Amino acid sequence: MTIRPFENNTPEIEASAYIDPAAFVSGQTRIGAKSSVWPMAVLRGDVNKIQVGECTNIQDGAVLHVTHIHPDIENSGSPLIIGDDVTVGHNATLHACTIEHHCLIGMNSVVLDNALIESHVIIGAGSLVPPNKTLASGYLYFGNPIKKIRPLTAQEINFLSYSATHYVKLAQRTRIDIDKNITNQ
Repeated sequence: MTIRPFENNTPEIEASAYIDPAAFVSGQTRIGAKSSVWPMAVLRGDVNKIQVGECTNIQDGAVLHVTHIHPDIENSGSPLIIGDDVTVGHNATLHACTIEHHCLIGMNSVVLDNALIESHVIIGAGSLVPPNKTLASGYLYFGNPIKKIRPLTAQEINFLSYSATHYVKLAQRTRIDIDKNITNQ
């Protein structure tokens, strides 16, 4: 794993979080308890902060970045804020946006600057959320550009917590397996 400081900012990673040996995390990045960052995921908090809540999983190949703070422009720059119990699918790109709690960001989706994804949202695979767009809580969204499809079912809302819990357990199993293999070498 590569955990790299940038300009005197070192990532803060809770001890119970799992960072895969093939992941990259840098700069002003905070990763909460029981969260996981999987192979080839990149969290580059170089020019602004990235905050990942608890029990959130950033799956393989996801790219997370921010918008820089311009010294001559007031209110410039945007951080990337992700809440608790969020599943970020494989190869998703999240750029300087806010994702609240209990969300699923589908594989290969792109969420751009200053977008707000409210709690209890599912974004279908391959979707594009344009800058400054707000996705209201309780809906399935899909498309390029994204469109509200329908309200989430009770089963889908329950799946959001299930997915987060599944990845907490998978990270624990993976950590044990890695430790076991290191010990046996």
